[in-house]
Amino acid sequence: MATKKKGLVILAIGSIPLIMTLGNSMLIPILPRMETELGISAFQASLTITVFSITAAIAIPILGYMSDRFSRKQIIVPALILYGVGGLLAGVATAFFNNPYMWIMVGRALKGIGAAGTAPIAMALTGDLFKGGEQSKVLGIVEASNGFGKVLSPIVGSLLALLVWYGPFWGFPVFVLISVLLTVFFVKEKKKKKEAPAIGKYVKGLFSVFKQEGRWLFTAYLAGATCLFTLFGILFYLSDTLETQYNIDGVLKGSILAIPLLFMMTTSLITGNKIGKDLKRMKKFIILGFLLMTISFATLVFFQKLIPFISILAVSSVGTGLVLPCLNSLITGSVGAERRGFVTSLYGSVRFLGVAAGPPIFEWLMNWSRTGMFLTTAGLTLSVGLLCLLLIHVKNTQNANKEDSEAHTLFKKFQLTTE
Repeated sequence: MATKKKGLVILAIGSIPLIMTLGNSMLIPILPRMETELGISAFQASLTITVFSITAAIAIPILGYMSDRFSRKQIIVPALILYGVGGLLAGVATAFFNNPYMWIMVGRALKGIGAAGTAPIAMALTGDLFKGGEQSKVLGIVEASNGFGKVLSPIVGSLLALLVWYGPFWGFPVFVLISVLLTVFFVKEKKKKKEAPAIGKYVKGLFSVFKQEGRWLFTAYLAGATCLFTLFGILFYLSDTLETQYNIDGVLKGSILAIPLLFMMTTSLITGNKIGKDLKRMKKFIILGFLLMTISFATLVFFQKLIPFISILAVSSVGTGLVLPCLNSLITGSVGAERRGFVTSLYGSVRFLGVAAGPPIFEWLMNWSRTGMFLTTAGLTLSVGLLCLLLIHVKNTQNANKEDSEAHTLFKKFQLTTE
């Protein structure tokens, strides 16, 4: 693949998780304003994040299977279009309906279904098109793109809200159109060498994969969900704090929210370039990442002033940026192309569940105890880090499952397994 052509393919793939990220992150700055304008509670406002994530989590495994049976592109493009339609419905309802909340929720649910066919399948597509160390680099770019979406979206959401508070709803279809055009014109998939397996054989193969590698794989799923749960929970807390305690709103608020996300994005990009296919290094980065998150969350108990708080919070973002690209590489390389869509999509599903749980649980924790909220979060990241330390082992192997031989080229020297 020529360098220029490869760059356009990476640009197209990178646009997909960026679009998905906008679905939640662009709304975070306007949630307090939504409460006031629509006369709803903080919990109801947080549900606009939750319904998006839950519908995505439910739809992701289905679309993951379909991407294995048909093609990644045949799922990604319609999914992006549905994503844009959901945003358009929410924007129209808010602008023209007297009681738009339920229609907003319907639009958010449609967006969630659309989002299910975006970033998780983009990971599988990356696994199909790139191999070896280059695959890890592109997966690092995919995670960095996800992070860049999180950096960009609070600022863009705040800017659009200056025009009208529900402006972010109208911004989604525009961004989606760009990603659709990039994907249609620049992503060219390889033709499948053989017909997709019947559903019975497909499911049997999945059971085989999870039987052999389930313990470390489910631990990796839990780790990804924990990263997204803590990230969106803390962002929800920070968004509320900036507005209620510091009277900071608009673009300034979006810019402050973007600071820890910028650290995460930068770390993700560097991590993807450093890990290659070194499985031992991936495990070390995962453990280090959870250690940094734990230290950061525990230390935040002692800081209430904004600048020190953001500085300490950035440490947890660096930790998240260390963990996620490693998980992406491990999970994408765990199975062959014929089942990669489902396995990466299931990973995407639990990540979405983490996002869904973050705002409402942190809203409850905020009302309970600030100290308790941070210590509980630190305890969670410490526990998950210990699970990764105990259940993810690196071990020499010489045998590879013939059925998943493509995936196991990743494990010529080492294989992740459990003891």
